[in-house]
Formats: sequence, C-alpha cells, structure tokens
Amino acid sequence: MSIIHRATLVPSKLDAIAAWIPTQDWSAGRDITNLEAVGAYRFDDPAGVVGVETHLVRSASGTVFQVPLTYRNAPLNGAEAYFVATMEHSVLGTRWVYDGVGDPLYVAVTTAAIVDGAEQAELVVHSPDGSRTVRESTTRVRGTGRHSSATPRLHVRRVIDSTATELPHLFGTWPGQEDPIPLVELRN
Repeated sequence: MSIIHRATLVPSKLDAIAAWIPTQDWSAGRDITNLEAVGAYRFDDPAGVVGVETHLVRSASGTVFQVPLTYRNAPLNGAEAYFVATMEHSVLGTRWVYDGVGDPLYVAVTTAAIVDGAEQAELVVHSPDGSRTVRESTTRVRGTGRHSSATPRLHVRRVIDSTATELPHLFGTWPGQEDPIPLVELRN
C-alpha cells in the first residue's frame, strides 16, 4: 500500500519532469513539447520511507515517455548523476527526487515485481483531516513472474512503443493504451 498525502508540491511532478527530460540523452531528437501526464504507477518501499513512482507522459506528437522517480527525505549518496529536482511537499517537507534507474531501491522493487509477477501498489490517500481513501489507479502494471538470471539487469524503456519482448518484463495499460505493453525488462 502506497501512502499518498493530499499536499501541494513545488514544483509539480510534471513541471520537474518537463524540466529534466531535455537534459537526458534518450530524449535527443524527439519531440518533448507540451508534455501531459498519461498515467503513473507506484511500488512500495518495504521500509515505508521512499516514494517509488513511475510517470508516463506524452508529448504533443504523441510520443509516450516513461520516467521512474524516487522521492527521498535526504540526498542519496553517490546518486548525483541521477538527481532530478528538489520539491517542497506541504506535508513531508523537502523531497530529493531521483531518476529511479540510479536508485537501488527502485531497481530492487521493480525487479521483485517482475520476478514475483506482482502488480502496482494500492494507493491510499491521507487527507489533512485524518481520513483515508483508496484511489483507483488508472495505470495497471504486472510482472511476468519469471526470470532468466541470478543477476539480471533492469532496462527501463524510456520511449514507449509496442515492441514485444520474450524477456521477463513489467507490462502495463493506461487510458488510451488498453493492450498490455512492455515497460521494463530484465536482461542477462
């Protein structure tokens, strides 16, 4: 269960992503204008400390990008190359945001989801009045439930296309993408 607080974020997640994507080699030569949120999915941090969320955003030309992020309450040592932004969270305070591929926690929980055939986390929203509600997830993901190596490498598909894979992977659907599509693979 992922806990989400009703809060204000400055900058917003989409604003932070839109500022960061142009700095990435994988976005070179691609249309990255007018990004809009398509969906998102979360996995749980077993310790309940780090937010692990992957965003799907679409450009004006229709290209869908996948951006895994982790939200931490302190800088992640050794992950400077993966730093995306700092955000001010109205409930949790300053959050250090990292590209998930450079965060060992993201790699671990995503690999486990693929190997275990797990789905995204349930989203529980905490309101300032203390009430809790479950938010329906618009993005559904599931791991294939198999692996081919004792030491697989995680490969995030940054630009989403419908290319099939025989590798163990995480696949997903979201509004406008009703057929499951590979999002993350485990490679030898």
